[in-house]
Amino acid sequence: MKQPELVFYSRSRCPLCDKAKSVLMDLKKEYEFKLIEKDIDESDDLTEKYGLMIPVVEINGREVQFGHIDPITVSEALTEKN
Repeated sequence: MKQPELVFYSRSRCPLCDKAKSVLMDLKKEYEFKLIEKDIDESDDLTEKYGLMIPVVEINGREVQFGHIDPITVSEALTEKN
């Protein structure tokens, strides 16, 4: 089975992003997934799209959660069948 691809949109100086990254690192110990981190401040398009939503977790191209990242919601999305 192909590993899920999780894209984590964040920016520097973002306390919610730091907490979310910690949640994702904990989940990485339990689940296999490819983690791609994107700093929205490096792209005008990403800043426009996610500026007020960060952090954002996207799994296999689908936005799963934004703002407060909950480990249960993300783990359920990682294990659901596509």
